[in-house]
Amino acid sequence: MSLLDSSLWDVIKASLDPAIWKELWGPIGETIYMTVVSSLIMLVFGLIIGILLTITNPDGLIPLKTSYTVSGWVINCLRSLPQMIMIILMIPVARLIFGKAYGTNACIIAIAASCIPMYARIVESSLLEIEKGKIEAAQAIGSNNLSIIVRILLPETLPSLIRGFTVSVISVLSMTALAGMFGAGGIGDIAVRYGYQRFQHDRLFACVYILIIMVQLIQGIGNLVSKQILKNRNLI
Repeated sequence: MSLLDSSLWDVIKASLDPAIWKELWGPIGETIYMTVVSSLIMLVFGLIIGILLTITNPDGLIPLKTSYTVSGWVINCLRSLPQMIMIILMIPVARLIFGKAYGTNACIIAIAASCIPMYARIVESSLLEIEKGKIEAAQAIGSNNLSIIVRILLPETLPSLIRGFTVSVISVLSMTALAGMFGAGGIGDIAVRYGYQRFQHDRLFACVYILIIMVQLIQGIGNLVSKQILKNRNLI
């Protein structure tokens, strides 16, 4: 149903039709799959890069000014690229790995590549909030760098890391919708192919509802986990 042929209220009512939602179960599954896999890749690589940035900065555990400067410059360059351009740039990489440049798996490469630099910076910002006194105390009792990272940096900043990861996962979700324009499938594909190209705004509205629900769930879970960790920490 198009807004050109009916009122906004009629389109909203049509978007709640169970038949439309039944059609969306497959795309919802594809969106969840892309979001989960891309988020896990982002978590692993973003966490590693963020830790490396933290320990190699001039005031870090292993000061490497040249390495830190070059790494920071590369990450800033990647962060400056719009998501759509990142998807286009990753097409050859996806084709090399999967043999094709479209589909959910192919677009996961672009989604992860776009969001990893952002989460790495979030990790770095969180870890830099640690009081230097705690690190110096650990060094004074003979703790090595790995022990400081595992036992002090990560546990102390865990609530902040979770909140940052929550924001990053929402960015991943929004990028899966954009990836629908490049044959990734999912909710974005339905919104573009039917809602935009065919003016079926009832399906477009249904896609919007789904994305809103997903974002609320992700944010709610992230807030809950973060608050629970802080609560348990205060009880100790």
